[in-house]
Amino acid sequence: MNNVIFIMGVSGCGKSTIGELLSQELEIPFFDGDDFHPQSNIDKMSSGVPLNDEDRHGWLVTLNDLAKSELPDNSCIIVCSALKKSYRDILNTGIQNQVKWIHLAGSFNQILERLNKRENHFMSSNLLQSQFDTLEEPENAFVVNIGSKPEDIVEKITNKIKMKSEFGLFGLGVMGKSLSRNLAQKGFEISVFNREEKGTEEDVAINFKKAHKELETAQAYSDIEAFVNSLQTPRRIMLMVNAGKITDLVIEDLIPFLSDGDILIDGGNSNYLKTKDRYDYLKSKQINFIGVGVSGGEQGALIGPSIMPGGNKETYNLIKPYLESIAAKDANNLPCCTYIGEEGSGHFVKMVHNGIEYVEMQLLAEVYTILKAMGNNPDEIANILESWKPEADSYLLGITIDILRKKDGDDWLVNKIVDKAGNKGTGNWTTIATAQLGAPSTLIASALFARYTSFYKEERLLASENFNINPSSLDLDIQDVLNAYQFARIINHYQGIKLISEAGRAYNWELNLSEIARIWTNGCIIKSDFMVELIPILKTDDNILKHATIINKLKALKPSINKVVSQCILNELTASCFSESVNFLNAYTTSNSSANIIQAQRDYFGAHTYQRIDDDDTGKFHHTNWN
Repeated sequence: MNNVIFIMGVSGCGKSTIGELLSQELEIPFFDGDDFHPQSNIDKMSSGVPLNDEDRHGWLVTLNDLAKSELPDNSCIIVCSALKKSYRDILNTGIQNQVKWIHLAGSFNQILERLNKRENHFMSSNLLQSQFDTLEEPENAFVVNIGSKPEDIVEKITNKIKMKSEFGLFGLGVMGKSLSRNLAQKGFEISVFNREEKGTEEDVAINFKKAHKELETAQAYSDIEAFVNSLQTPRRIMLMVNAGKITDLVIEDLIPFLSDGDILIDGGNSNYLKTKDRYDYLKSKQINFIGVGVSGGEQGALIGPSIMPGGNKETYNLIKPYLESIAAKDANNLPCCTYIGEEGSGHFVKMVHNGIEYVEMQLLAEVYTILKAMGNNPDEIANILESWKPEADSYLLGITIDILRKKDGDDWLVNKIVDKAGNKGTGNWTTIATAQLGAPSTLIASALFARYTSFYKEERLLASENFNINPSSLDLDIQDVLNAYQFARIINHYQGIKLISEAGRAYNWELNLSEIARIWTNGCIIKSDFMVELIPILKTDDNILKHATIINKLKALKPSINKVVSQCILNELTASCFSESVNFLNAYTTSNSSANIIQAQRDYFGAHTYQRIDDDDTGKFHHTNWN
């Protein structure tokens, strides 16, 4: 990937000299920013008057345009004082991930002496103090002291640029490999690491590099110290290892070789509470930590996943160009990556994504069960689902169609798969979180428990004999099944999004629910046409069940879900998430529920008190001696 190297610093630090020498060494074009000042700026400085921000703005835009015009064909070097962050932001505009900053730094007296020796230059020495006063130290630049010989300075810069990777990826499992290739395909210089075990796992990183042409310039390591030292500072290292204790062990292995300001990025499915703990722990060691949810599976990670980063926003901005470059793109070609919020918010949102995913998968499994009970074989079910795409298209619907059409010999492969569904913990964590936060995400819990029940295969076989329950065939209209499916999906999305909203309030995270829906429209497992519909709705309210469009849709669909669930129960067919979706809405829309009985019971045995409907004004709590 071509890059523009901006050499910055106060006037007199040697930018032009170093820029010309570096240009010769790297064999790339050199441009002196001073040559692009308009005459009005030159006249002003020649008269001893410092430039103001208005004077500089057009000049900085010109240099940004220059960089953009050079980058398609080659790298280049531009020298420019770039003293303020706002100036550097203008120079960076539109090319952030292709810019490298070199800061030539020296003392006031050191540079004053140099300036006094210069001839025929419009910058007078009495303007030097104003430059030092203006200088805002860059956070993300290679700082070189000008006390060394120009040749030595150029050698340092050359070694830095040529030898150091800009991004490191630790762990070459399925996701780690795909993300590495994605980064390399986007033109980033990367280093990759994977541990080695003699006789079982040897030369993993090296062999991975050899296997893929896009990794030709990548650096591969099995030694942690060498891997860390191969990276530019501040180092950006993404951890793609198993969540839990392994993540903590890897962090401890890395710490001895890290420097203040380095950034560790946890891209695994870590528990959001552990992310907060790691953030605080590493902060005490002056190391930055970002928890990043990544969705899309192996293929998504390679061609563009949905990315959910949480942590300190300033730290996120230092890795933003990398994450946004590799992310999927939405319908407006914007990256499906956005800053979620502080602490473990990124991993929380990814966790809820997975909870919603559990339900979406379970609903399709129940649709399959229902359509099968209606007498359809897998090919016929696939054709029915295909016909649903104009009204209810989603990634999971599409892959379910592919699964149902896959043959193994003379039979469908799905018929040969043991009916025991595994999980990796995120559905469990989501169910725990919804209980802790008091949010009724009942479908997520139902989907999780359906998986748990499936694992009791031997007990189920015995129970099938003992209870002699044989589901009978169903007589339903396919349109009613589609309507019921759409109904349950709306409730699922309401519950998942509501859980995120409740977490935002509980943890003081400023979450943009519409943005979260937007980055879930591509690259992730739960992407769907319905998610696109939710973007404008969530701009007005976090409760989609208050929106007129959703209310009217649920009213129209409810007769179908009532019919489908009733028929499933009467015919002894399992449809736990379909059933729970309608049970939830019935409870949610009941103005006067049976909870008054429960509260009276609580007061009876525990003196927990209750409020009276005829005492709304005072809000007083009452207790009765029920004996």
